[in-house]
Amino acid sequence: MQFDTYVVIMAGGTGTRFWPYSRNSKPKQFLDILGTGRSLLQMTFDRFKKYVPAEKIWIVSNSLYKDVIEEQLPELAPHQILLEPEKRNTAPCIAYATYKIRKESPNAVLVVTPSDAAIFDDDKYLNIIDIAVKSASKNDQLITIGIKPNRPETGYGYIQFFESEEEVKKVKTFTEKPDIDLAKKFIESGEFVWNAGIFVWSVRSISDALEKIQPVMAKVFRKGENDYFTEKEAQFIRKAYANSKGISIDYAIMEKADNVYVVLGDFGWSDLGSWDALHELKAKDENGNVVEQNALLYNCHSNYIKSKNKKLVVASDLDGYLIADFDDVLLICRKDDAPKFKNFVNEVKSLKGEKYI
Repeated sequence: MQFDTYVVIMAGGTGTRFWPYSRNSKPKQFLDILGTGRSLLQMTFDRFKKYVPAEKIWIVSNSLYKDVIEEQLPELAPHQILLEPEKRNTAPCIAYATYKIRKESPNAVLVVTPSDAAIFDDDKYLNIIDIAVKSASKNDQLITIGIKPNRPETGYGYIQFFESEEEVKKVKTFTEKPDIDLAKKFIESGEFVWNAGIFVWSVRSISDALEKIQPVMAKVFRKGENDYFTEKEAQFIRKAYANSKGISIDYAIMEKADNVYVVLGDFGWSDLGSWDALHELKAKDENGNVVEQNALLYNCHSNYIKSKNKKLVVASDLDGYLIADFDDVLLICRKDDAPKFKNFVNEVKSLKGEKYI
């Protein structure tokens, strides 16, 4: 158990690629996506409670989700829930957590993780985390967890590293979200792993990196040193976010830093980034269909059918489709149409109104 280690769970996303199941009012991290009786956020919290005390697990999320976080994680004290007034991607989110934790524990090591990934072997996963934590506590390293890729995915970052016998390997290149042609070349070379979006570093190392590479952002959040843990914090953060650009930690720091390292992990990981990804994990019938609804299927293969409603679904001659029937939205599209979901949501919002989002 690492009492000097803090876990920062990023839980502010809107889960657009799981619309219409995931809604602005309750995005996917707050849903029981895997049917375990616990939301993805709760599962992430439960996992890390095996590694650090609950008081060392902090959540960063949008202020819209304060109530649902408090409902799902009643163990948290108010100061463990960092509320963002605006969406600014992961770099400001991490900067906020870094400078607040630095005030409480300047020598701490941070584990920064998404709230909505699936991990299927907790013991292996926490062992990998422990390797990274021990290394980061002794060295000036920005460590990420690397996953062996199985397809040319354009939605992930790719890490090329120097071969060595060390468990913590120096990163040669870090490329965020390449186009499909470059992703294929990465896969064919066999020299790249996916960035799982899980980071481990000391407070000192990440704050130094922010000061050096993103000095404007660092200055904005450093100014709050006297306001963190006081009644002035919320007002300060509103100003800080108004003065921060929206940028991911990958683009802001990881692509530019020269002290990036990777620990390779094989612990049953999925980012659960789309219906297609969830389909891969779910139990299927003899034709590869995931059916979470009262349905009759004829000559149907590799489909995902899910509904919160009680109506009977009858489908014929469908291959690779999603039928998602939730509340006031019925969505029928190709199961692998994840790149189009942002457009779906934007057009629905524009043409039909916020109530459907």
